Amino acid sequence: MDAIKKLFAKKLMDIKAIKLQPNEPFTWASGWKSPIYTDNRKTLSYPDVRSFVKLELCHAIQENFPEAEAVAGVATGAIAQGALVADQLGLPYAYVRPKPKDHGMGNQVEGHIEKGAKVIVVEDLISTGGSSLKAVEALRQYGCEVIGMVASFTYGFPVAEQAFKEAGVRLITLSNYAAVLEQAADTGYIKPEDIEVLNEWRKDPAAWKA
Repeated sequence: MDAIKKLFAKKLMDIKAIKLQPNEPFTWASGWKSPIYTDNRKTLSYPDVRSFVKLELCHAIQENFPEAEAVAGVATGAIAQGALVADQLGLPYAYVRPKPKDHGMGNQVEGHIEKGAKVIVVEDLISTGGSSLKAVEALRQYGCEVIGMVASFTYGFPVAEQAFKEAGVRLITLSNYAAVLEQAADTGYIKPEDIEVLNEWRKDPAAWKA
Protein backbone atom coordinates (compact mmCIF):
# COMPACT_ATOMS: atom_id res chain seq x y z
CA MET A 1 0.00 0.00 0.00
CA ASP A 2 1.36 3.39 -1.03
CA ALA A 3 2.29 5.27 2.18
CA ILE A 4 0.74 8.52 0.91
CA LYS A 5 -2.58 6.79 0.21
CA LYS A 6 -2.80 5.42 3.73
CA LEU A 7 -1.60 8.66 5.34
CA PHE A 8 -4.19 10.69 3.47
CA ALA A 9 -6.88 8.15 4.36
CA LYS A 10 -5.99 8.74 8.01
CA LYS A 11 -6.16 12.51 7.60
CA LEU A 12 -9.59 12.27 5.92
CA MET A 13 -10.93 10.07 8.69
CA ASP A 14 -9.41 12.26 11.42
CA ILE A 15 -11.37 15.30 10.21
CA LYS A 16 -14.46 13.15 9.52
CA ALA A 17 -14.33 13.86 5.80
CA ILE A 18 -14.81 10.10 5.52
CA LYS A 19 -17.12 8.04 7.69
CA LEU A 20 -17.77 4.29 7.55
CA GLN A 21 -21.08 2.84 8.73
CA PRO A 22 -21.53 -0.67 7.28
CA ASN A 23 -24.50 -1.39 9.56
CA GLU A 24 -26.18 2.02 9.22
CA PRO A 25 -25.58 2.97 5.59
CA PHE A 26 -25.95 6.43 4.14
CA THR A 27 -28.21 7.20 1.18
CA TRP A 28 -26.60 8.93 -1.79
CA ALA A 29 -28.42 11.41 -4.04
CA SER A 30 -28.63 8.62 -6.63
CA GLY A 31 -30.63 6.54 -4.16
CA TRP A 32 -27.77 4.08 -3.65
CA LYS A 33 -27.23 2.77 -0.14
CA SER A 34 -23.63 3.28 0.89
CA PRO A 35 -21.55 2.25 3.92
CA ILE A 36 -19.22 5.19 3.31
CA TYR A 37 -19.71 8.96 3.41
CA THR A 38 -17.13 11.20 1.76
CA ASP A 39 -16.92 15.00 1.87
CA ASN A 40 -13.50 16.16 0.71
CA ARG A 41 -14.60 19.81 0.92
CA LYS A 42 -13.83 19.56 4.63
CA THR A 43 -10.12 19.49 3.79
CA LEU A 44 -10.38 23.18 2.93
CA SER A 45 -11.26 24.01 6.55
CA TYR A 46 -8.08 22.52 8.04
CA PRO A 47 -4.91 24.40 7.00
CA ASP A 48 -2.56 21.45 7.48
CA VAL A 49 -4.77 19.06 5.50
CA ARG A 50 -5.48 21.71 2.86
CA SER A 51 -1.75 22.24 2.39
CA PHE A 52 -1.15 18.47 2.27
CA VAL A 53 -3.72 18.05 -0.50
CA LYS A 54 -2.33 20.98 -2.48
CA LEU A 55 1.28 19.83 -2.29
CA GLU A 56 0.59 16.14 -2.93
CA LEU A 57 -1.59 16.92 -5.95
CA CYS A 58 1.25 19.11 -7.23
CA HIS A 59 3.75 16.30 -6.67
CA ALA A 60 1.46 13.90 -8.53
CA ILE A 61 1.29 16.28 -11.48
CA GLN A 62 5.02 16.96 -11.54
CA GLU A 63 5.81 13.24 -11.37
CA ASN A 64 3.19 11.95 -13.82
CA PHE A 65 2.30 14.91 -16.05
CA PRO A 66 5.35 17.21 -16.16
CA GLU A 67 4.27 18.53 -19.57
CA ALA A 68 1.14 20.19 -18.10
CA GLU A 69 0.63 23.75 -19.37
CA ALA A 70 -2.61 24.57 -17.55
CA VAL A 71 -4.89 23.32 -14.77
CA ALA A 72 -8.67 22.88 -14.86
CA GLY A 73 -10.80 22.18 -11.78
CA VAL A 74 -14.12 20.33 -11.89
CA ALA A 75 -17.03 22.26 -10.37
CA THR A 76 -17.94 22.49 -7.69
CA GLY A 77 -15.92 20.25 -5.42
CA ALA A 78 -12.53 20.78 -7.03
CA ILE A 79 -12.72 24.49 -7.88
CA ALA A 80 -10.74 25.49 -4.78
CA GLN A 81 -8.26 22.60 -4.92
CA GLY A 82 -7.62 23.27 -8.59
CA ALA A 83 -6.96 26.96 -7.95
CA LEU A 84 -4.56 26.13 -5.11
CA VAL A 85 -2.68 23.67 -7.32
CA ALA A 86 -2.48 26.05 -10.28
CA ASP A 87 -1.19 28.82 -8.01
CA GLN A 88 1.48 26.55 -6.53
CA LEU A 89 2.61 25.42 -10.00
CA GLY A 90 2.34 28.89 -11.52
CA LEU A 91 0.04 27.69 -14.30
CA PRO A 92 -3.08 29.17 -15.94
CA TYR A 93 -6.35 28.02 -14.39
CA ALA A 94 -9.98 27.57 -15.33
CA TYR A 95 -12.85 25.52 -13.97
CA VAL A 96 -15.47 23.44 -15.73
CA ARG A 97 -19.20 23.67 -15.01
CA PRO A 98 -21.43 20.57 -15.17
CA LYS A 99 -23.18 22.21 -18.14
CA PRO A 100 -23.01 25.51 -20.01
CA LYS A 101 -24.59 28.56 -18.36
CA ASP A 102 -28.09 29.34 -19.58
CA HIS A 103 -27.35 33.08 -19.66
CA GLY A 104 -24.60 35.51 -20.56
CA MET A 105 -21.89 33.95 -22.71
CA GLY A 106 -23.14 30.43 -22.06
CA ASN A 107 -19.72 29.33 -20.85
CA GLN A 108 -19.00 25.84 -19.56
CA VAL A 109 -15.28 26.42 -19.18
CA GLU A 110 -14.85 29.47 -16.94
CA GLY A 111 -11.60 31.34 -17.26
CA HIS A 112 -9.11 31.30 -20.11
CA ILE A 113 -6.85 28.51 -21.33
CA GLU A 114 -5.08 28.71 -24.67
CA LYS A 115 -6.44 26.45 -27.40
CA GLY A 116 -4.26 23.40 -27.79
CA ALA A 117 -2.80 23.68 -24.28
CA LYS A 118 -1.90 20.49 -22.43
CA VAL A 119 -4.31 20.48 -19.50
CA ILE A 120 -4.32 18.48 -16.28
CA VAL A 121 -7.74 18.16 -14.66
CA VAL A 122 -8.12 18.34 -10.87
CA GLU A 123 -11.04 16.52 -9.24
CA ASP A 124 -11.90 15.92 -5.58
CA LEU A 125 -13.82 12.63 -5.70
CA ILE A 126 -14.25 9.87 -8.29
CA SER A 127 -17.36 7.71 -7.98
CA THR A 128 -18.72 6.40 -11.29
CA GLY A 129 -16.54 8.86 -13.19
CA GLY A 130 -19.45 10.29 -15.16
CA SER A 131 -19.29 13.94 -14.08
CA SER A 132 -15.47 13.96 -14.14
CA LEU A 133 -15.34 12.68 -17.71
CA LYS A 134 -18.01 15.16 -18.81
CA ALA A 135 -15.59 17.87 -17.72
CA VAL A 136 -12.86 16.22 -19.78
CA GLU A 137 -15.13 16.18 -22.84
CA ALA A 138 -16.02 19.86 -22.32
CA LEU A 139 -12.33 20.76 -22.23
CA ARG A 140 -11.66 18.76 -25.39
CA GLN A 141 -14.50 20.53 -27.16
CA TYR A 142 -13.08 23.85 -25.92
CA GLY A 143 -9.89 22.97 -27.75
CA CYS A 144 -7.59 21.68 -25.00
CA GLU A 145 -5.50 18.53 -24.93
CA VAL A 146 -6.40 16.75 -21.69
CA ILE A 147 -3.31 14.82 -20.64
CA GLY A 148 -4.75 13.30 -17.45
CA MET A 149 -6.56 13.80 -14.17
CA VAL A 150 -5.47 13.96 -10.53
CA ALA A 151 -7.98 13.53 -7.71
CA SER A 152 -8.04 13.38 -3.95
CA PHE A 153 -10.00 10.13 -3.64
CA THR A 154 -11.56 7.32 -5.64
CA TYR A 155 -13.92 4.53 -4.64
CA GLY A 156 -12.30 2.39 -7.33
CA PHE A 157 -15.57 1.21 -8.83
CA PRO A 158 -15.00 -1.12 -11.82
CA VAL A 159 -17.45 0.98 -13.85
CA ALA A 160 -15.29 4.07 -13.28
CA GLU A 161 -12.07 2.30 -14.18
CA GLN A 162 -13.65 1.12 -17.43
CA ALA A 163 -15.02 4.59 -18.20
CA PHE A 164 -11.62 6.25 -17.76
CA LYS A 165 -10.00 3.58 -19.91
CA GLU A 166 -12.52 4.09 -22.71
CA ALA A 167 -12.11 7.87 -22.50
CA GLY A 168 -8.33 7.55 -22.71
CA VAL A 169 -7.77 9.46 -19.47
CA ARG A 170 -5.03 8.48 -17.05
CA LEU A 171 -6.14 8.95 -13.44
CA ILE A 172 -3.85 9.44 -10.43
CA THR A 173 -5.39 9.70 -6.94
CA LEU A 174 -3.95 10.56 -3.53
CA SER A 175 -5.99 7.88 -1.78
CA ASN A 176 -8.63 5.25 -2.42
CA TYR A 177 -11.22 2.99 -0.85
CA ALA A 178 -8.75 0.17 -0.19
CA ALA A 179 -6.47 2.52 1.78
CA VAL A 180 -9.42 3.71 3.87
CA LEU A 181 -10.42 0.13 4.71
CA GLU A 182 -6.86 -0.77 5.65
CA GLN A 183 -6.48 2.31 7.86
CA ALA A 184 -9.91 1.74 9.44
CA ALA A 185 -9.10 -1.90 10.21
CA ASP A 186 -5.66 -1.05 11.65
CA THR A 187 -7.14 1.50 14.05
CA GLY A 188 -10.15 -0.60 15.09
CA TYR A 189 -12.57 1.86 13.48
CA ILE A 190 -14.27 -1.12 11.82
CA LYS A 191 -14.43 -4.78 12.82
CA PRO A 192 -12.61 -7.46 10.81
CA GLU A 193 -15.96 -8.97 9.78
CA ASP A 194 -16.97 -5.62 8.27
CA ILE A 195 -14.24 -5.82 5.62
CA GLU A 196 -16.05 -8.40 3.50
CA VAL A 197 -19.28 -6.37 3.59
CA LEU A 198 -17.44 -3.20 2.60
CA ASN A 199 -15.64 -4.94 -0.25
CA GLU A 200 -18.91 -6.39 -1.57
CA TRP A 201 -20.41 -2.91 -1.72
CA ARG A 202 -17.57 -1.62 -3.89
CA LYS A 203 -18.06 -4.41 -6.45
CA ASP A 204 -21.67 -3.46 -7.20
CA PRO A 205 -22.83 -0.39 -5.22
CA ALA A 206 -26.07 0.02 -7.18
CA ALA A 207 -27.33 -3.43 -6.16
CA TRP A 208 -25.87 -3.54 -2.63
CA LYS A 209 -28.16 -3.95 0.35
CA ALA A 210 -27.09 -3.46 3.95
